[in-house]
Amino acid sequence: METLYINLHKNLCFLRVNHPMASLKLVFTLAIMMSFLSSAMSQALSSWGGGLFPEFYQLSCPQANEIVMSVLEEAIAKDPRMAASLLRLHFHDCFVQGCDASILLDKTSAFKSEKDAGPNKNSIRGFEVIDQIKARLEQVCPHTVSCADILALAARDSTVLSGGPHWEVPLGRRDSKIANLKKANTNIPAPNSTIQNLITLFARQGLSEEDLVALSGAHTIGMARCVSFRQRLYNQNGDNLPDATLEKTYYTRLKTACPRRGRDNNISPLDFTSPVRFDNTYFKLLLWGKGLLNSDQVLLTGKVKKTKELVKSYAENEALFFHHFAKSMVKMGNITPLTGLKGDIRKNCRRLN
Repeated sequence: METLYINLHKNLCFLRVNHPMASLKLVFTLAIMMSFLSSAMSQALSSWGGGLFPEFYQLSCPQANEIVMSVLEEAIAKDPRMAASLLRLHFHDCFVQGCDASILLDKTSAFKSEKDAGPNKNSIRGFEVIDQIKARLEQVCPHTVSCADILALAARDSTVLSGGPHWEVPLGRRDSKIANLKKANTNIPAPNSTIQNLITLFARQGLSEEDLVALSGAHTIGMARCVSFRQRLYNQNGDNLPDATLEKTYYTRLKTACPRRGRDNNISPLDFTSPVRFDNTYFKLLLWGKGLLNSDQVLLTGKVKKTKELVKSYAENEALFFHHFAKSMVKMGNITPLTGLKGDIRKNCRRLN
């Protein structure tokens, strides 16, 4: 259908330019057919939800996917950790007033930046890579591809470049004109979250327990700061004792990297066996008591049957994890996007137009 639409568009343009005296009836007929097919395409693709669909830039910026991937290939080759950072950037954006690139905005006199929120300050990264992608897209397709869509594509491509699954990214998001520091502090799950905290925060975004466990699997790549898991090592329940669910040799190893005081920004891999490889080892580590964050380990130990069963299933079946992860990423990427005339297409992802 899309090919037919493009061919009709080309024919209509050809007639207008080369045969200005062509039958008005023929030109009118082609225009009607294009209008009908455009409507049909939108309806056929509406199953992606929220008015988003993968072919959104097919006519306006067909190079968009290739440009994003080319920048990421260079960036991740230089810094393999960047893949996890960009995946996290999309996650932290979507959990705050939807997937609208509000996390990329610097503070202004009108609002505070989400970059300064507790879950983001001194840990969120990847902004320079997004800037580079945006700059290249603006050269080729000015004022066309939104920063919110760049985040969604970067998350997918970072996953693929790390060995993870591919999925079609529904596109057509627009960018927010405001950031929300308060929601960034309250909506993004903390690393010491209980299982009920996690379920509640995900449900607030329309995400299920399956989505929670599948998306947590993103921690198969990346690092976490000492300050994010120190409580588990020294004072898990306010009794100056470590978390009893931590495997002993792993606990000893973590104490070396994260002392009781100081070195807050020391980092440890979330999956120490394959920290830059997207696989299902993260779930195997949970079964062995070697999840780094409390919010990781409680997926197994939090006494919720569904999450416990999913951890075991993903540990046994990587293909199942990949399938669920891809499906949940599409679902997360559709959290209250701005579409149509809402929002804007920022020329610079850090600033309003």
